[in-house]
Amino acid sequence: MASRKPGPSKNPQSFAGVADPATDAGADAAAAADLLPQGDTLDRYHIAILAELQRDARLSNAELSARIGLSTAPTWRRVRWLEEQGFITGYRAEIDRRKIGLGVLAFVRVDADRNTGTSTKPLEDALRQLPEVISCHYISGAGTFELQVLATDLDAFSRFTIDTLLHLPNVKDVHTSFSLGEVKAGGGVPLRHLRGG
Repeated sequence: MASRKPGPSKNPQSFAGVADPATDAGADAAAAADLLPQGDTLDRYHIAILAELQRDARLSNAELSARIGLSTAPTWRRVRWLEEQGFITGYRAEIDRRKIGLGVLAFVRVDADRNTGTSTKPLEDALRQLPEVISCHYISGAGTFELQVLATDLDAFSRFTIDTLLHLPNVKDVHTSFSLGEVKAGGGVPLRHLRGG
């Protein structure tokens, strides 16, 4: 999936057409000042922004402000603050893997030969460099890592496992399960707990 990190010095693409908030009306500036968060505290407007941008990150600032019930200047400031504080880490296009020929999704458990920090670090670094690996997690129980791997077909996945995965540093063994069909994928993170509900 194509992704990018939000830049601190300019609006994200979704808000490219928004004027600098300094040129907005004084009422908007006052409202923005009243609504600025304290520390990492999120109020209902921040939560609403996160919810709306998870649904559609291409919303213009005007559309977003209308949806959350806040004027454009404080909306723009809040989006920028959420980016700067790391709540929003980037914007991306969701690509249908099947339409680009990636028909196989595999869940791969990797067993490391030695489970120490100095031993697994080179394996971590190697896994991060593999575009076929779209996610990697340390796991509890049996195994060291759980990967999600995309491939065009079973033959391609087999070659990737034999020629690449098994040759990574500190790999002892791999165990694979295949997705037979997606029920849910690419969902946004839950926000209900932030609303106290």
